[in-house]
Parts: sequence; structure tokens; C-alpha cells
Amino acid sequence: MDVAPPVRVAVIFGGQNTEHAVSLKSAASVMQYLDRDRYEVVPVRITTEGRWIVGDDAAGEPDRAQSLFRAMDALRGVDVAFPVLHGPFGEDGTVQSVLELAGVPYVGSGVLASAASMDKEFTKKILSADGIAVADGVVLREGESADEDKSVLHLGLPVFVKPSRGGSSIGVSRVDDWAQLEGAVAVAREADSKVLIEAAVPGREIDVGVLRMPDGDIVASPPLEIRVASDHGFFDYEAKYEQGITDFQVPADLEPAETKTLQEEAVRVFRSLGCEGLLRVDFFLAPDGELIVNEVNTMPGMTDMSQFPRMWQAAGTPYGKLLDLMIQTALR
Repeated sequence: MDVAPPVRVAVIFGGQNTEHAVSLKSAASVMQYLDRDRYEVVPVRITTEGRWIVGDDAAGEPDRAQSLFRAMDALRGVDVAFPVLHGPFGEDGTVQSVLELAGVPYVGSGVLASAASMDKEFTKKILSADGIAVADGVVLREGESADEDKSVLHLGLPVFVKPSRGGSSIGVSRVDDWAQLEGAVAVAREADSKVLIEAAVPGREIDVGVLRMPDGDIVASPPLEIRVASDHGFFDYEAKYEQGITDFQVPADLEPAETKTLQEEAVRVFRSLGCEGLLRVDFFLAPDGELIVNEVNTMPGMTDMSQFPRMWQAAGTPYGKLLDLMIQTALR
């Protein structure tokens, strides 16, 4: 009996941004759990300088453009790409556009959905236009200061200051006194020239995972609640990636009707943004039951600690099977 050859998967990771280290951890988990009887893994690492390194070549081509051309030659020989990239120059549609031009199927959302979902300003505008609730906020573009835009005062305190096009809570600050605002904006600008100042939303932090299945159906995971230690403040980078600070409860302790509403709203967000493959939607569940979208992630963290694999594990889908589904959907 003939045995089907393994599917050649290019796992693309690293990236030219502040989330490089997180991507390395995510990719390590992905490569660990891909079944080597079914998949042949081709590692493709993007350095912090933007060079592409294929396979075991430690140095790679020193010229950025030439390294990309060499990587494109290697990508032409794979069946599917899995861009395990977080942040700018990876999760924002740039790598997706390269794969589109090369004609390589890939895991995750396309160019437009990746770009719009990466930029919190445009995510909020698209969702608001579809009647989906988001937190009130003010955008400061390059060269603008909070001192010149007194409209921030209507947000009230506390506020959260974030890079508009960043993730992993890098550059995020909580401001409890307006005197802290200028410093918080400066911290956010270290990651992005465009900054979002958002009103704090009281309520529970609930995440829901969304998958496009190989048959085309869109399904939502059990909700996960994020519980950060009271002495830590909020769900920042440290709380995300260090043990003992955050408790993830999945399934979240919710009424069946609340769970259903969260899942339906997560699928609605997925459709509104035009996503493909997968999405993690982060909600605030207010005391009065109102759902407010905090942010979305088209390539959520895939480390052992990450919420996305945990939610699907709770749904009865182990990590290896989750990867199978995402790859099969990309091939479809």
C-alpha cells in the first residue's frame, strides 16, 4: 500500500520587531507538536534585522533582499506555510503578501484582515461600523501629543496607553493620574509611532478562540477567563509569560447563555474583520452583561502558556490536532 508523502510545512518565525522572542517560543511549541510522521518541517527564521534564514544555516545570506529571494526559492518547494509571527512585519499582512505573491497557501488571515486586525485604531473602526461595542479611545498619531488633545480628559481615569500596532502587551501602561500620561505615551512610542489611549472598562476579561474548519465552518472555543493576581495590576507582558502571576480559567465560570453570547459575538468579530484560519477575540464582560471587544489577535501566542491552545484543549482538541486543523484549512 502506498504511503502518502509528508506535507512540507514552512514554519516561519522570529521577525523584525519587539515580539521576536515571543515568536521563537510560539514556533518552538508548534514545531514540537507537529507530527513528524505527517509533516516535514522547514524552519524559516527572520532575524531582528530582517534577514530570512532557511533550515539549519546559522548565518544565512547577510543581505536582507538576497536572503528573502533565497527564502522564496525554498518556499516554492513547500506545500503550506505556517507564519508563527507576532507583531509588525509578520502579523500585519507583510509576510502574508509575500506568500500570496509566491502562491504559497498559508495558515491564518489574509493581507487586509491581518493589517486591519493588527492596527487597533482600524480594528475598532471596523467593529464599531458593524455595531460591535469597543472601548472609547483617542488616537495620537506621529507628532501629536496628549497635551494638545484635551479630548482625552473625557475618557476619565484610569486609562490604558498602548502602541496601536503592537502585541504581547509590550509598551502598555495603566495611567491613574494625568501627570503619568506623557511618560506612558513615550513608553508606547518606543514600540509604535501611533498610540492609542483607551478608557478602562470595568469587568471580567474573557477570551474566545475562533477557528475556520477545513469544511468551511466557523466555530468558537469555550471562553477563557484571565485572572491576574491582585497585587500585579493588569495583564501585561510579565503576567502573560511568567508563571504564577495569572490564572487562566477555562471554561470560564459563566452561565450557558453568557457562553453562547460570547461565542456568537466572537464569530461575528471574525466575520466582520474578514478573518481566515484563526482568531482570538479578547472581551470585557461588564457587570451589566454588556460585551466590549478589547482587541483581537490573528496569530495568537502558541506557547504552552498561551490562551489559544488552552481554550481548544478544553474543547477536546489537543495541541497536535489543533495544528492539523489549521494546516488542513490552509490547504483547502
